[in-house]
This record gives sequence, structure tokens and C-alpha cells, in this order.
Amino acid sequence: MGQVVRASGQKYRHPTLVLFTREVSSACGFASAATGRFIAPPTRKWYLDFSFYRDMQTQLNAPGDFAQAYVIAHEVGTSRAEPAGNLRQVHEQQGRVGKVEYNDLSVRLELQADFFAGVWAHHAQREFRFLEPGDLEEAMDCASAIGDDRLQKQSQGYVVPDSFTHGTSEQRQRWFRRGFETGDLDQGDTFNSRSL
Repeated sequence: MGQVVRASGQKYRHPTLVLFTREVSSACGFASAATGRFIAPPTRKWYLDFSFYRDMQTQLNAPGDFAQAYVIAHEVGTSRAEPAGNLRQVHEQQGRVGKVEYNDLSVRLELQADFFAGVWAHHAQREFRFLEPGDLEEAMDCASAIGDDRLQKQSQGYVVPDSFTHGTSEQRQRWFRRGFETGDLDQGDTFNSRSL
């Protein structure tokens, strides 16, 4: 991702990956395995609990090595939003705007990270030719499995769109695919897009 961002004339600092199991102390506070994965913007560190991959396979029916790569690329994509100011702006709005408006901003940030994950996959494939048959489907299945609509339907039996914080299954798949097909960072401005 760094090469792609720098080639577009923008600055990029690599985030630091912290792997953990069960619990971890971060700049954002204490986190348990239930958190799965998250980014702590002040330190540019992002955290990944290995058990999240097990949950992807057993609870979300989203197995596969490229599904795992998609999750990592999504989190790196979230950190990519920091130089553009999007990550900071979204976090600064918490408590300043209503919950529905804040949730909309959060969805836009997460969909942008899905788009960046697709851009990474596009350029990595162009350079390394590493994708195997079925890999893209694994990423798309994972994006679908972690859509707010699907997760809410599974956990509570109904869907509340105003409470979405990451986007629907369809939105997550569409933005990842858009990044993968275009490979163009300029095509992922979810914050100014009228239609998500």
C-alpha cells in the first residue's frame, strides 16, 4: 500500500501490527479477544487477535487465507485514512453529532478501508501474481459475512440500518471490488459519494 500511495504523490507511514490472543493493552485502552481487530490512531498501531480468524471460519463461515489477507488489508486501509484526515475527522465528531450521523461517518470510513483493501489486492496481484482460483471469492465472502445487515440479522433476527457502523454486505463487497478493479486511489472517496 505504501508504494501505491507514494506513487500518487501522497505521504504514507506504515502502521505497526501487534498480534495478540485473549487481551492486550493499547493506547486506546484495554481490549479483549471480543474486539477482534482494531486500530489505535494515536500510535498508528493496529491490533489483531488471532482468534478472530478462527471466528471467521467457525462463526461467520468466511474461511481462507485470502479472507484473512482481506481483513489485514482492510485494517491497513483504515490507517491509510489517517493522512487524508478522515480517520481523525470521524473520531472528532463522536459526541458532537447525533448517533445516526456519526454512524454514517463510520460506515463511510469503513467502506473506504474496504476500497483500499481492494486497491492493495489489485497492485499486489499485478506485481506478484499471487492470487489463486477462489481467492477473490474468499475476500468477497468475508466482506459479505461481516456486513452490518448480516451480522444484525444473525444476532438479533432483524436489521436496524441507522445503527450500522461498517456498511452492508453488499456495500462492503462493492467497495472492495471497486478498489480491486480500478487500483486507483482516487476512485474511493466514500466521504463525498452520494451513493454508498
